[in-house]
Amino acid sequence: MTASDRLFAGSIPALYDRYLGPLIFEPYANDAARRLAGMTGGHVLETAAGTGIVTRALSGALPAAVGITATDLNQAMIDFAAAQPGTSRVNWRQADALSLPFDDGSFDAVVCQFGAMFFPDRVAAYAEARRVLKPDGTFIVSIWDRIEHNEFAAVVTDSVAALFPADPPQFLARTPHGHHDVARVRDEVAAAGFARVEVETIEHRSRAPSARDPAIGYCQGTPLRNEIEARAANRLDEATDVAAAAIAARFGTGAVDGKIRAHIFAAHR
Repeated sequence: MTASDRLFAGSIPALYDRYLGPLIFEPYANDAARRLAGMTGGHVLETAAGTGIVTRALSGALPAAVGITATDLNQAMIDFAAAQPGTSRVNWRQADALSLPFDDGSFDAVVCQFGAMFFPDRVAAYAEARRVLKPDGTFIVSIWDRIEHNEFAAVVTDSVAALFPADPPQFLARTPHGHHDVARVRDEVAAAGFARVEVETIEHRSRAPSARDPAIGYCQGTPLRNEIEARAANRLDEATDVAAAAIAARFGTGAVDGKIRAHIFAAHR
């Protein structure tokens, strides 16, 4: 991972939420909310909450008696998330998942959707989640599978790489889809002290009204944008157009539909 992989600033949060939220994140956010739907009280913590896609799903699914705290290291993401409708019950905090500002045993559940790949020390982050969990608490972690099982991301990566053959941007393959080894993740969670770790691999369909929507989402709403602009500041629109054309060539010129796949870990103290 490079320093720019963690840089979500400027217009990136809004584009990330608008285009990638419904495309790839909401199906798994709803899955996380369903896993906790039996809660009638207590408190849930979300780490690496980003623009609040999971947070909004939790807020809509859990009864008012369940408290929700959402954190992210990136203040720009927290600011965007806190401004969205449907989250007035959420306690928003800027916080580092490797050093959480909460007492031991504060939460009944901790959720981290597609954030662990950004942690410089994943075992330390998982250990922090365990520390703030109550003795019978549950930690839910979502990890993307390898990029070839996430079709739009793969097409975007290949098409944009062709624009810069001497130095291809690899953010999507390197970071979001670079931490897909189930055995390794299970070992990391266990090394953090969790006694029991369950894993389920779940596929969804990723749908958008046009090929341009995922192209904008990936090229302009993620740190892939930072890589493109670092190579040629004036070629972001060109890269987006090339990605859209590649998606249309494979999936059609109307509404598009591609596979996404992720691994969901449920760890118990």
